[in-house]
Amino acid sequence: MFRMVVKLLAASAVVAFASVASAQQQTVAPAQSPAAMAQPAAPSSAPAVTAAPAASSATAALVENPTPPKLAAPTLRELSPWSMFMSADILVKAVMIGLALASLVTWTIFIAKLIELSLVQRGLRTALRKISDARSLAEAQFALGARHSVLSALLAAAMREARLSAGISSDAGIKERAASSFAEIARAEARRVRLGMGLLATIGATSPFVGLFGTVWGIMNSFIGISKSQTTNLAVVAPGIAEALLATAFGLAAAIPAVIIYNHFTRVTKSYLELVSRSSGAAGRLLSRDLDRSHGSSVGAAHSRAAE
Repeated sequence: MFRMVVKLLAASAVVAFASVASAQQQTVAPAQSPAAMAQPAAPSSAPAVTAAPAASSATAALVENPTPPKLAAPTLRELSPWSMFMSADILVKAVMIGLALASLVTWTIFIAKLIELSLVQRGLRTALRKISDARSLAEAQFALGARHSVLSALLAAAMREARLSAGISSDAGIKERAASSFAEIARAEARRVRLGMGLLATIGATSPFVGLFGTVWGIMNSFIGISKSQTTNLAVVAPGIAEALLATAFGLAAAIPAVIIYNHFTRVTKSYLELVSRSSGAAGRLLSRDLDRSHGSSVGAAHSRAAE
């Protein structure tokens, strides 16, 4: 029994060994088969032969020119103020031109009013110094000479009222009518020196909003262009927005100097109108002296006649 078991085990071991040996032969044989090795090598031999000249030419090109060629950079759009103005929308251009003209008007008014107010202030101060020692209206007019100023107009109004009121004994009525004439002359002078300041106020108040209108219009066109190009690239979007913001810059450049100049001339005009008020008071005092002198002379003449 034992021998039969040993024989069976030996037979099974021989069979297993034979099967393993046959399996190893089947796996090694395809790998070492010349047909299998020759068949994949055949198609790869032709490309290798044709690729050799291309590789050699590429190597020669690298040796002659070691630095690879650079790609051409895209041209960038210039964003100077002039180029932005020229490429802006027609309405934005009109806004910018209008604001530039408003700024020109502002500086023209500034130069003209600066010269005018300096001259009239200096002339009125000089005239007040000249009549400071005058004792009558006629003497004050003689001291001023042919100089035409608001003080000359006040003295002429006082003398005209005194002449027209000759024979009237009420001095209060004469002074009241003369004061009314002085007030009219002062108001006319105030209107004259304030000429152009209303335009400065208008420019200073409206220029920022006009510039903002141009900005809103330009940004609206920029968004329309973005929707048409279907891109949000900053290089595409930035020029249109910059052109729109330039209108706001024009508005501020026109408004800020206008407001500053208006405030300056308001102070200067107030100082000048105070001089006009002083001139009115000086003319009223000279008229009062003439009236008192005329009444004193009339009273003295009455006393002399009574004494006779």
